[in-house]
Amino acid sequence: MTLDDILYDMYTLQDEMRAYERKYGVLSETFYQAYQAGEEPPDDLWVRDWTAWASAYQIWLRRHEQYRVAIQALRSESQSIAQMIERTARHEPIPIAA
Repeated sequence: MTLDDILYDMYTLQDEMRAYERKYGVLSETFYQAYQAGEEPPDDLWVRDWTAWASAYQIWLRRHEQYRVAIQALRSESQSIAQMIERTARHEPIPIAA
């Protein structure tokens, strides 16, 4: 997996989560806290959506952590943020540990 792969996944997941946020009127973070606390949808027709939404958010959290770790490693290799961005802007295939 590369840094670009992580960003692509995050953008795709954000688009999916945004659709649920618009549909149900709350941010994913708010929804996920309730979902983790065991709240269930009041409408049986929402079960599939809630499951998919929770899954998307879990993967997004994992990708966000991978991004944070990768950026921290890149910054430690670079003298400045500009040097780091110079690599990322060229979309070099920067490998990320799984």
